[in-house]
Amino acid sequence: MSLRTRLLLTLGLTLTLLWTLVAAWLMRDLHHQVEKTLDQRLAQSARMVAGLMTQLPRDVWSQADRRALSIPPIEGLACQVHSPRGEVLAQTHGDMAGVLTPGEPGHAYREADGTTWRVFTYRRDGLTITTADRLDEREQLLRNVLEVAVVPFLVALLGSLLAVWLGVVRGLAPLRRLRDALAHRHPDALAPLGTRDLPAELRPPVETLNQLLARVQRAMVREQRFTNDAAHELRTPLTAIKTHLQVASRVEGQGARRALARAEEGVARLTRTLEQLLTLARVEGRVTFEDGEPCRAGDVARLAVRDAGAAADRVEMPSTWPEECLALPRELAITALRNLVDNALRHGTGGDPVRLAVETPAPDRLIFVVRDRGPGLDASSLSAPPRRFWHRGGDGSGLGLAIVTAIAERFGGALDFRHPAEGGLEARLTLPVEACADRQGEKPCKGSITTEEETG
Repeated sequence: MSLRTRLLLTLGLTLTLLWTLVAAWLMRDLHHQVEKTLDQRLAQSARMVAGLMTQLPRDVWSQADRRALSIPPIEGLACQVHSPRGEVLAQTHGDMAGVLTPGEPGHAYREADGTTWRVFTYRRDGLTITTADRLDEREQLLRNVLEVAVVPFLVALLGSLLAVWLGVVRGLAPLRRLRDALAHRHPDALAPLGTRDLPAELRPPVETLNQLLARVQRAMVREQRFTNDAAHELRTPLTAIKTHLQVASRVEGQGARRALARAEEGVARLTRTLEQLLTLARVEGRVTFEDGEPCRAGDVARLAVRDAGAAADRVEMPSTWPEECLALPRELAITALRNLVDNALRHGTGGDPVRLAVETPAPDRLIFVVRDRGPGLDASSLSAPPRRFWHRGGDGSGLGLAIVTAIAERFGGALDFRHPAEGGLEARLTLPVEACADRQGEKPCKGSITTEEETG
């Protein structure tokens, strides 16, 4: 059942039930009031006749003892006056003695010849006045009144149902337009839906849908970029490996061994490039890295230097480290710092060590400082963020600094470069920190990366 049908049925049945209950209540009160009014008219008629009879001259009374006065009859209404001795002094109908017989004062029902009468008996100054009206006349009057009262109710009920139908149809028109827009939307269209003319109730789901479309679009862009990068960067080492293998198959001796060694170098370079491409794709996506272990700055620095393969005398590190933990997965922190150390080792001068330091400019921030004595960067490269596959020669892939930038931006950090006064290049990696705790068995910390399915 559609939402519109459900609303129409609910509101229509509710209005019909309410209008029916109100109509029944009013009809009941109306019936009671009509009965009360007609009874009062009947009693007032008897009192009026009694007042008139007491004002008649005495000679009229003497004539009434010999012969009853005749009162002109009224359709549906009868009256009869009795003297203290029981004689009929005046009457409207001579054939209604059974109905107009004096009884107890007040109202009563009497029946004669299949017709029910409402009778009122009144006594005054010795006179007994009995008035009566036909019950079918009353019922006809009540039916006429009910017909006059019911017609406006029916018109109001039908008008209310029509107003409900129009209101529901017009109120759900934005939902229908949204449905039509989604139905006619191209499957590849990922542009956000407009929310300017939408009612307030529809804006939250449409905004949520737009956020989903944006995430899908970013995922497709990342996938396309990864595909383009892989196709572009892997073509050269694959071609080189193929060439060296062909040379090795055609020559013998030292030339074959040299060709195979170069092919192995190409395989190693290809492996590094693939690893860095996959790491960059995972960082820019939402893949889980959290291992539940505290990410202390000192541990990260020591593991990063070890993974970079630096000799003991090539990297200078401080003796003490801050106790706070980095607010990101340890694997990513090690990867980012290792890439900076590896970059400094590659481009620094061979005789000077790389200096690794740490700064805490704020309680929620920590800065790793990696300084080398190499040639540094030009002004344009120093101010612009590292580009993918950009390097200054050597066997690097040009993805290391791009990975560092992606990790830093993912967690609200930053990567920037400076030229210190003594020369060389200084890389400054700013990362968020948090209080350390044993996170075994607990939920991932605020720095963990979750999958698209986990975030909804």
